Amino acid sequence: MIEINSREYEEKLISVLPSPRQVAFQQTEFYAFVHFTVNTFTDREWGDGKENPEIFNPVNFDADQWLSAIKAAGMKGLILTCKHHDGFCLWPSKFTNHSVAASPFKKDIVLEVSEACKKYGIKFGVYLSPWDRNSSLYGQGKAYDDYFVNQLTELLTNYGPVFSVWFDGACGEGPNGKKQYYDWERYYKVIRDLQPDACISVCGPDIRWCGNEAGYTREAEWSVVPQRARDSEKIAEKSQQQDDEKFRLRHVDARDSDLGSRKILQGEENLIWYPAEVNTSIRPGWFYHEYEDDKVKSLEELVHVYMNSVGGNATFLLNIPPAKDGLFHKNDVKRLKELGDYLKKTFAKNIGEKADFYADAESLEACTEERKIDCLKKDDYEASYSGKADKLSSIIIRWKEKVSPATIVIKENILKSQRVEQFEVQALINNEFVKVYSGTVIGYKKIIQLQKVQTDCLKIIITQCRREPFIAFVGIYK
Repeated sequence: MIEINSREYEEKLISVLPSPRQVAFQQTEFYAFVHFTVNTFTDREWGDGKENPEIFNPVNFDADQWLSAIKAAGMKGLILTCKHHDGFCLWPSKFTNHSVAASPFKKDIVLEVSEACKKYGIKFGVYLSPWDRNSSLYGQGKAYDDYFVNQLTELLTNYGPVFSVWFDGACGEGPNGKKQYYDWERYYKVIRDLQPDACISVCGPDIRWCGNEAGYTREAEWSVVPQRARDSEKIAEKSQQQDDEKFRLRHVDARDSDLGSRKILQGEENLIWYPAEVNTSIRPGWFYHEYEDDKVKSLEELVHVYMNSVGGNATFLLNIPPAKDGLFHKNDVKRLKELGDYLKKTFAKNIGEKADFYADAESLEACTEERKIDCLKKDDYEASYSGKADKLSSIIIRWKEKVSPATIVIKENILKSQRVEQFEVQALINNEFVKVYSGTVIGYKKIIQLQKVQTDCLKIIITQCRREPFIAFVGIYK
């Protein structure tokens, strides 16, 4: 077995790189989930597929109201539950009568939402549940797969560009008493053919679930993980179909606390780039319930999740469920605006732009003109594509007067893989460098919040790394 600290092992780890679609997805950072179906009108979380379509009548539905609130929060995308487990379609599918076409509302909600996304400059994504409790074909193998692929094709050809196709592994018995074995590879091929830029999330090869729905994140979130981690969410489906302890042991659990350290990856023959998505709801439930109107997550809770997901090498998917009238509730809209305002204020002024940066400087004496660099000041990830990111093991940042840095953002050039394993931030206080933060990974983005630091000099030191570090950006905010 290769020694985990050997050059050969490190070269193997950093040879794993993201696809262009994965890079674009990580740049999306923060986006919305919208759970909306007949469950909204039955006050349930999971429907049984027997609901009468006539109950679906969101009389005040306004896609612009959704997108305005999402934009105000600082989100860059929206994923719509086009069909949940109940099988009710938010578009007039040609392959079922269980859709908006049979409701008093009749409008194509998928179309209206996708058009509103274009208007507001928001990426559009789709959730399509493989489990369909309404379809008589469910449990009949290929016959149901044909049905599912037909609906998937409708969504991927009629509504413009799609940035995400979101699957889960929920599974049950069909009318014939048999479970459906999903033909995942066939679904993936359809997506790649019709929407090659779309990432396939959770039960898919591009983006993985973080392991919980509460917004918790790992201390060290790695994007380079074992290839078999791709199957972790299919256990929800397979475990109901296969009573095989060896099957479960062969798979990586998305809830594991460590998915990508050197030790964990030792002995893994196949590694993949598989970044994490943190998903949670702004309310306790995923669908709207009136009794949860006073249970909207606080601003503090949402900021905590944001800083630890977007700022922890993951993306943040926040669900906002519309009410029966088809609108986001005023409490949810208010909180989204508060969150957007907080984020704008937090990242409004990058005081790093007025500082001097020195590459590979361990001491103040090393801060010479020859070591001065400017390439890390611009938060333009595109710049790192051209190879401008420097191989920096330490960076000193100096101001001409004392400042109060509250938030630091550091990015790696992930086109060179994810490399940093440990780092620390030091501040010059009373003529001595004092450690004010120590962390593990950086990855696409690391957000660090400092407590009451006043200094005219900061030092960032990479203390453990897979070969040379490639830093793309450092921002410091008041």
